[in-house]
Amino acid sequence: MEIIVISLAAFVVAILTFFSGFGLGTILTPVFMIFFPVELAIALTGVVHFFNNIFKLFLVGRNANKEVLMRFGIPAVIAAIAGSWILLNISDLQPLFSYDAFGKHFEVYPVKLIISILLIIFASIDLIPYFNTLQFGKDKLPIGGALSGFFGGLSGNQGALRSAFLIKAGLSKEAFVATAVVVSTFVDFTRLSIYGTRFTKSGLIDNLTLVICVTLAGIAGAYLGNKLLKKITLRFLQITIAIMLIIISFALGAGLI
Repeated sequence: MEIIVISLAAFVVAILTFFSGFGLGTILTPVFMIFFPVELAIALTGVVHFFNNIFKLFLVGRNANKEVLMRFGIPAVIAAIAGSWILLNISDLQPLFSYDAFGKHFEVYPVKLIISILLIIFASIDLIPYFNTLQFGKDKLPIGGALSGFFGGLSGNQGALRSAFLIKAGLSKEAFVATAVVVSTFVDFTRLSIYGTRFTKSGLIDNLTLVICVTLAGIAGAYLGNKLLKKITLRFLQITIAIMLIIISFALGAGLI
């Protein structure tokens, strides 16, 4: 069942991800969390996200801006190492607290609470108009790279911060999309290398069939998105998905999932 549900989600979201303003990882992460532990869900999403980005590199990667890649991408990769290391080391911590409700016992773990808070913050960015106009100058590119890389490693969510900093880098639309894809790919590769130290322990090897199916679904969606939806605005869908993310995040933080 999880293969069908997550593959369908990956296909639909990948169609929208090219120009919609939200990323594949942001939405797939909580979908994976419904079926898997938090740290495994983030790692599985990272694998799918990485191969989806590899495919997009072939489509648009040649348009990336090399100067921006150096100033933004290098800090992002370094910070992704730190974020990934923190994720692995908080996943084994004992529950912060537990409670009983509706005749059931629930436990709230540090990793779930932290990821829940981060998901709520990133989802809120799509709901609050102020964040849609929040932009930073070119001199802030290294800071932006470090922030997006760190949160990419910790939670898999890097798109919102990355876009806010890159949008003012003086890039054309094609260069903006391509540069974002290249940076995202390098961050994915970095964090997966860190996660990989515990692939067997966390169960990634046991879910190769799921990863392959979801990856192929994401690639198919990305191909259609690149062909069909380049000029479509999806503000309503952004808001709808942001609300769903917040609901899922509250459930995650409360120990319900």
